[in-house]
Amino acid sequence: MQTTYRLLASHDVTGRQGIAYENGCYYVSGSTTLTKYDKDWNVLLETADPFSTGFEKQVNHIGDIDVYQNEIYCGVELFLDGVAKNIQIAIYDAETLTLKRTFPFEPDSGQTECSGIAVNPDNGTVWMCSWADGASGRYLYKYDLKTGAYLGKIHLHAVPQWIQGVAYHDGAYYITADDGDADYNEPDHIYKAVIPDDATHCKVTEEKVLDDVIKQGEIEGLSFDTDNHRLLVLYNRGARIILGMPSGFYDGYDHEIHEVFEYEII
Repeated sequence: MQTTYRLLASHDVTGRQGIAYENGCYYVSGSTTLTKYDKDWNVLLETADPFSTGFEKQVNHIGDIDVYQNEIYCGVELFLDGVAKNIQIAIYDAETLTLKRTFPFEPDSGQTECSGIAVNPDNGTVWMCSWADGASGRYLYKYDLKTGAYLGKIHLHAVPQWIQGVAYHDGAYYITADDGDADYNEPDHIYKAVIPDDATHCKVTEEKVLDDVIKQGEIEGLSFDTDNHRLLVLYNRGARIILGMPSGFYDGYDHEIHEVFEYEII
């Protein structure tokens, strides 16, 4: 049976990168921020300086995030004009938003950017995706949840363009792609991939067309509220994006708006 998604509400948030849910709380990442919300989207805690301590290499950017067992998993990097380096997995305490530990990525994997991260608790793995064009954006990258050891990568067939986020839910990986052109009111998409154990590649299928948002812009991260059977998608509108960075505004806007769209899963 085909899953459908009914739009219920949109929620203004402070961050433009990622969304995650656990135990009645929502977590939102900006490029340089982390914010925790209660079940009614009231701010509980936020930090505007998540890189102040604990990093040996310079970083300035958080992508889409995930939360597991009261820890926030972030893919962080030094990002400027579409080019990234110093990629690593950073784990923050969900109660205090302070850094607990980091894992370096594997440079030999071919990954050149990290746009999102997902935890698979079923097999004890962490997965990263890449927004970068070329070979880097054609794979999902797998790491051990406990040790941070690199375990390999999965080739996506057919490859979504401009991957922005990844989430694991009910045996499948869901991928957001900024593949629509806001200049022409083209919608972005969510894709789905089921990855068999020990596979080196997997088929990617279209899961949802984001044609019901307030205004076309830039899709970012996604998550699942498993307690209430909801899909959560973070979307930005108002700013023109060039090489992954805001550069001016569309007519009628003087700032970028960040929203989480909440869908009932049917």
